[in-house]
Amino acid sequence: MTLQVRRVITGHDANGKAVVEIDEIATNVKNNRPGAHSLVVWTTDSSPANNDGHDDTSNRATGTTLKGGSVFRIVSFGPGVSPRNHRTDSIDYAVVMSGEIEMDMDGTMVKLKQGDVLVQRGTIHNWINRGTEPCVIAFSLIDAKPVEINGKHLDAHG
Repeated sequence: MTLQVRRVITGHDANGKAVVEIDEIATNVKNNRPGAHSLVVWTTDSSPANNDGHDDTSNRATGTTLKGGSVFRIVSFGPGVSPRNHRTDSIDYAVVMSGEIEMDMDGTMVKLKQGDVLVQRGTIHNWINRGTEPCVIAFSLIDAKPVEINGKHLDAHG
């Protein structure tokens, strides 16, 4: 499956007038694991974000998250996607754009469908697509402190 996302990125010209700087079908699609394709739409490396300049930050080196910043990523989870049980040091805002998917959190299953919104607060989780169609989710991942429970840090992994 090819993930096709149109990116429209705005900015300013030399006179401060609002302009479209990028209008394209994203080409930075990656096959992260069998059954999953993703692309980074934009990143920031600080908070508050810096809106100056003209650099395209979609190809900035980043893992799942970006320390001190944010990552806006679109992911397509195909039927039977390979498992990846993981936790991030971020707060994640997710919107299911199409399809359906199950989220496994330490054995608790939550089914999400098109239009559903999720706020992921540093919990361990895995995405499972038992359907016949891909599920496409938009994620905004913002750097956060590791979760601490009873003095124990639940660090990112996976």
